[in-house]
Amino acid sequence: MEQTSLFDDRRTTGPLADRMRPETLGDYAGQQHLLAEGKILRRMIDRDEVQSMIFWGPPGVGKTTLARIIARCTRSHFIVFSAVTSGIKEIKEVMNKAEAARSMGEKTIVFVDEIHRFNKAQQDAFLPYVERGSIILIGATTENPSFEINNALLSRCKVFTLEALSTDDIVSLLKRALTDPRGFGAWEVTIDDDLLYLIANYANGDARTALNTLELAVMNGQGDAVHSTVTREIIEQCIAGKSLLYDKNGEEHYNLISALHKSMRNSDADAAVYWLARMLEAGEDPLYVARRVVRFASEDVGMADSRALQIAIAAYQACTYLGMPECNVHLTHAVVFCSLAPKSNSLEVAYMSAAEDARNMLDEPVPLQIRNASTRLMEDLGYGKDYMYAHDYEGHITAMQCLPDSLKDKKYYQPSDQGVEKRVREHKEQIEAWKEEQRKKGRSR
Repeated sequence: MEQTSLFDDRRTTGPLADRMRPETLGDYAGQQHLLAEGKILRRMIDRDEVQSMIFWGPPGVGKTTLARIIARCTRSHFIVFSAVTSGIKEIKEVMNKAEAARSMGEKTIVFVDEIHRFNKAQQDAFLPYVERGSIILIGATTENPSFEINNALLSRCKVFTLEALSTDDIVSLLKRALTDPRGFGAWEVTIDDDLLYLIANYANGDARTALNTLELAVMNGQGDAVHSTVTREIIEQCIAGKSLLYDKNGEEHYNLISALHKSMRNSDADAAVYWLARMLEAGEDPLYVARRVVRFASEDVGMADSRALQIAIAAYQACTYLGMPECNVHLTHAVVFCSLAPKSNSLEVAYMSAAEDARNMLDEPVPLQIRNASTRLMEDLGYGKDYMYAHDYEGHITAMQCLPDSLKDKKYYQPSDQGVEKRVREHKEQIEAWKEEQRKKGRSR
């Protein structure tokens, strides 16, 4: 746990990324979809009506910095918790102090970096204080909050999605670092713009990585104590660990993941393994690749072989437990299986079609027979009337209508003839034929 003052001065010490941390919204780069005039988060800050929230986004996009700026703008105490060093006892001690401060009219913002690493008990320890307003909780995570944060805590927080910084945003930050007194303003640094763009492309939206790389390059440039000439050779040495992500043709992160996905879709296991290796050897986060493979398992394989989803999830878990380099073989396992599995996009097509109808027909009523009659009034209004409990009928199936009248004949999921899904299609057709026969006989609604 770290308790910080709003007036800590790190201008002359620490890494460049820390020294250059913005202190006002005016200096903050990116996230205009949240912070431009009139946007919801900007209004909350300007009106001093900040509530508990979760910042979800990739590394180095300013989650911690934004939390610090909010604390400054609202003149709140700012407390940082670490999932590694903060136990429930420490949490409750600080919460009690925050509650006492609230009684004196003082606000406390508690910032939890990587909140997804807190266990359930630690997360639950914040709940009563968030509910009472003793603290404003700001959590930061690179993982989907829906899966990593307790529902009780998540329901009390507004989730804001932060986006990777653009190349131009990062170049602007680098240029500021070269002239700002907190950075290299007292130096004479010679570096071409194309090298700044090389650093920005390498950083892939991560401001911290970009500033750390710039610092390393300047400190190792040609010159004396306050002069530095940075060459392409120096930059290439500094980014050697990830330079594979950006080859001579300008191929970038998203091109590589696209190549992996499309190779698997085309059942080319060899190409898929190559693109996987290109990403992992270049330093890509294995969990990012694993998440994309999980998506692929349902989007492109689906019911043609449902084992693909099981194997993809298992590979993701292996990446979580082991990390690199051990998990590379688990990702290879999942990638090869998905590549060679029969392909079907019927699930994605089904959802997209249903989603379009859902968006355009939001006021379609739920049929009375499948409504929940939880009160006597609802029963009197016909909720649940004529409901048919499938397990009470032969074959555990009825012909009861479950779609709204305007959509009753709509077919969203249409199985392909690939792999196991061919049998699924035959079974679905048998069910539909039986239901149609029963409806013609007038045996159900």
